[in-house]
This record gives sequence, C-alpha cells and structure tokens, in this order.
Amino acid sequence: MTAERKAWLARRDGTVILGHGPFVTAAAPPADGVAFYKRDFFSREESPWQIPARHETMRAADFRAAVGGDLRLGVEWEAPDAMPFSCVFQEIMTRIRQGMIEKTVPVVTERGRVARPPAAEIMAAMAMQRAPLQSYGWVSDGDGFAGATPELLFSLDGTRLETMALAGTARLEDEDVFAVDEKEIREHEYVAQTLVSKLLDLGALHRRGREVLRLGSIVHFHTGITVDLANPQDTETLLRRLHPTPALGPLPRTDQTMAALSGWRSQLGCPAEFGAPFGVWENGRFEAVVAIRGLWWRGNDISLPAGCGIIEASRLVNEWRELRLKRDAVKRFVG
Repeated sequence: MTAERKAWLARRDGTVILGHGPFVTAAAPPADGVAFYKRDFFSREESPWQIPARHETMRAADFRAAVGGDLRLGVEWEAPDAMPFSCVFQEIMTRIRQGMIEKTVPVVTERGRVARPPAAEIMAAMAMQRAPLQSYGWVSDGDGFAGATPELLFSLDGTRLETMALAGTARLEDEDVFAVDEKEIREHEYVAQTLVSKLLDLGALHRRGREVLRLGSIVHFHTGITVDLANPQDTETLLRRLHPTPALGPLPRTDQTMAALSGWRSQLGCPAEFGAPFGVWENGRFEAVVAIRGLWWRGNDISLPAGCGIIEASRLVNEWRELRLKRDAVKRFVG
C-alpha cells in the first residue's frame, strides 16, 4: 500500500482523510474538494497545498485495518551527542540573560538505520495511535515522515476556530509535582497567553482552564481555546498568524529570533518539517496539527527529532532528560 505517494490526517471527529498521488502543488486550496497543507517550519514554500489525484474519507478503525502490518522496525539507534546541544543551550541562555528572547525551542535529532525501507511499518504504527493523538503522514518516493501528535494547531469550521496550548512535560509518575512546578507552569503560560493575544481581536474568545493531559508515559499541560469569529478568516492568514506558537518557536517571534532558531535547528540536524503545520482542507473545512512525535526517513535512514522549551529557569540536565523522554515515547509507537 505504500508504493504510491500518499498523505493522511486523522481528524478529531474520528475520521481519516487519505489522499493518493500523484499530487498537484497549488498556492491555494480548491473551493471544493480536498487538499493537504504541507510545508517546512519556516514557510519557505510559495505553493504549500497538495491536491491528491483521489482521496478516501474513512473511520479511524477502517484506516488502521487498511494499513495494518508489522510494527517492529528493528532500528539500530545511535544515541545523540550531548555536546552540540550543550553549546546551543548556553547560547540560548546567554540571549535570555541579555533580554533578547524569553523562550525558544531547540530540537535534538536521534538517528537510526533499518534493514529495508520503513514506510509501510511507520505508517502502520502511526495509524494504530488513538485519540487524543492524531496520526498524520506524507509518503513520497523513498522518503517521508509520519507521526501521532497531541497538538492541534487549529481547526476552522465556518466561524468556529479551535486551538490549544500544549506545553510543559514530565513523566507520568511525576504528575503530582508537575502540576505545581513553577517552571513548567510558566512555560505553558507563555504559550497560552500568546495564543490568546493573537486571537483576541478576531471574535468572542473562550479560554478553558489549564489541565494535565496524560499520554502514556508522559504528561503535558493543556489549555483549550475557542473563538467564535466575528468575520470569516482566510486559512493561510490564520496559519501565519498562529504558527509557530511559543510551544515550538521563539518568544518574542521576530525576524531576528526566527533566524536564530533556524541556525540552532540547522546545527542540530532538525528535519525541515518538524514542528510545522500539517493539515487537510475539505470543502472549506480545515484542520491542522503540529508535526511532532514522528519519524522522518530517507531510504533506510531514520531521524527522530524532539524539541524542548528553554526559558530562564531551564537547566541543561533537565532539558536533556525531557528530550529523551519524548523520543522514547515515539519509539514505543514502533515497538
């Protein structure tokens, strides 16, 4: 099932849209029909919409049955070197102390190798993940990426916009202390308050209370946000307004802080699409997730990226441990 190009997104309503190639690249989605939104983190593409030759809309259980198979990849992982991350961490802390940034999110990538092209196994493994995780993927000729993300960037259905702040991470067994951890709460509030400030002028906004979201061995802080829009909004405008949130990007978000983050991601070998929006448009309805908790591959080589939010209260050892915690959660997807 993986010989052709394909893309998919599991939506929150329990349906999956699966697109089959070849895909036509476009600068805007069709008024009627389906298109996938795929671009890199820094939005360098002029035509990010991918229109499939045909598509299927199916229930998540049917999608799992259609792509099911062996989930065991048998990856030979090579542990990442802590020294490059340590250097980037110190650079970031210096800029924080100088007042140039409040928060940013470097990404460390672990690499591995498999005996055969892994697309079918990765696709099957991600399809098995269930709500609140949303499976997504892009399979091309010999390369691609796929994951199961807990983070909705936003959904837009008519004049109802929904989004979330998802930031702050700990092990499940540390949930009690995590719930009162000042550093983790502050990191989460950077994200939540920034989202509110970006959306407040668009209509009637409702911010729900901060909750703890349990995802297997990991917990996060989660805050849901809805907006009843006063006027219809263009999807592309909303994407550029909201992405990247401080959950994956810098605070404040300026040309200078984005350029610095680009340099750090490049130094640490981060895949271009990690943390970028990945979405699907269907007849005017749009839903986009943040492409995290996934695997990137080219041939038999696999990359497993994970990011961590760094603020003034961050400590190197703790952030390195959080990065490993997030990577281990993805490894469990593939046995």
